[in-house]
Amino acid sequence: MTGQLSPPSVDQGTLYLIPVPLGPGDASAVLPAPACAQARALTHFVAENAKSARAFLKTLPVSVPLQQIEIQELNVHTPARVLPTLLTPLRAGFDLGLISEAGCPAVADPGSALVDLAHRENIRVKPLIGPSSLLLALMASGLNGQNFAFHGYLPSAPGEREKRLRELENESRQLHRCQMFIETPYRNLQMLTSLLKICSPTTRLCLAIDLTLPSECVLSREVSWWRRSVPVAIDRRPTVFLLQAGR
Repeated sequence: MTGQLSPPSVDQGTLYLIPVPLGPGDASAVLPAPACAQARALTHFVAENAKSARAFLKTLPVSVPLQQIEIQELNVHTPARVLPTLLTPLRAGFDLGLISEAGCPAVADPGSALVDLAHRENIRVKPLIGPSSLLLALMASGLNGQNFAFHGYLPSAPGEREKRLRELENESRQLHRCQMFIETPYRNLQMLTSLLKICSPTTRLCLAIDLTLPSECVLSREVSWWRRSVPVAIDRRPTVFLLQAGR
């Protein structure tokens, strides 16, 4: 016997997944009008950081005074036992917006746990269109968009990081897969150093930096090319790393 799905309760609100810009600037330049309009209409939010969320809402601007907007925080330090309380506005019939620090919420973002809980409570979840650094990087890389994997953050210890990079390159070679990962911006140079040390000269490496910002730069070249020179600064700049090994 299979379980039957029941529609979300009309007495509960909707959890809207609100995308935000990938960096400072005019939100309307990168967000579709419907996403901005929905964010303006909400009075309850969950965000990684309340201060930056208010700064984003101020740029829209929202339709009610910021002091009247409720923003609860959900980040890597939030205990799991707190998650059910974050859904309280939804149970009371209010719509709720989930905001990440940058880009799309719940992707490489602690908000995914809240989305999962909303599904378990049969609450409607509505994703809105906005910038995703991962998809933008893949689009611009020229690497395999038919077979790719995102691995989040790799180990920070040099030895463990280099071991993981060898594994990812071997897997890429065997499966013809584009491997994607990110790093805390202040460790970008260490990541690049490990990549150029470990990877084969023929492996394609793409750096997608400051996506959607005026300083945006995307370069996709073989490792042998990168070893001769790195013509772009990546220290402390948001960067998506992509590699694809030759067969």
